Amino acid sequence: MLIETKRLRMREMTMADYGAICRIMQDAETMYAYEGAFTDEEVCEWIRRQENRYREHGFGLWAVELKESGEVIGQCGLSMQPWKEEQVLEIGYLFRRDCWGRGYAAEAARACRRYAFEQLGAEEVCSIIRDTNRASQRVAMRNGMKPVDVWTKHYRGVDMPHIRYAVRRAEADEGDTAAARMCMNSAML
Repeated sequence: MLIETKRLRMREMTMADYGAICRIMQDAETMYAYEGAFTDEEVCEWIRRQENRYREHGFGLWAVELKESGEVIGQCGLSMQPWKEEQVLEIGYLFRRDCWGRGYAAEAARACRRYAFEQLGAEEVCSIIRDTNRASQRVAMRNGMKPVDVWTKHYRGVDMPHIRYAVRRAEADEGDTAAARMCMNSAML
């Protein structure tokens, strides 16, 4: 599995990525939406869960590398997640704190949205985001998503309100077409 964007490459995560994933998931500030940093064992379980998702679904959260260096700076991808009484296809993203504010999460999330619609034939994708995580909410909106409903999840002993941001394939196609028209119009000026 390999997805490329202008600056990024996404591939399956393996235990060889353990150190890079620890750098993300063992940083308390990065992991505030998860109620704190993960232990060594929790990081190992996280990577194993992604490996199982690749086998079961053909997708999961992927390691995100900078093209120019091959350095793993984050993770982004697709997973089936529980939401109320159903399973939904979610785009998730988590990046190293020193890489925040550079547009990497939005770039990777857009590529995952395209993959979900074009390769998987999905009709809708979403991002499930804790209500206090404003940065991730902005990434979802930059990915063409809108808030559609709210649900409280129980995780690590805490009740956490989450907002489900979603975009349907038809809406994404319309947005992509409008953006292309704007680019063409500005090029003609």
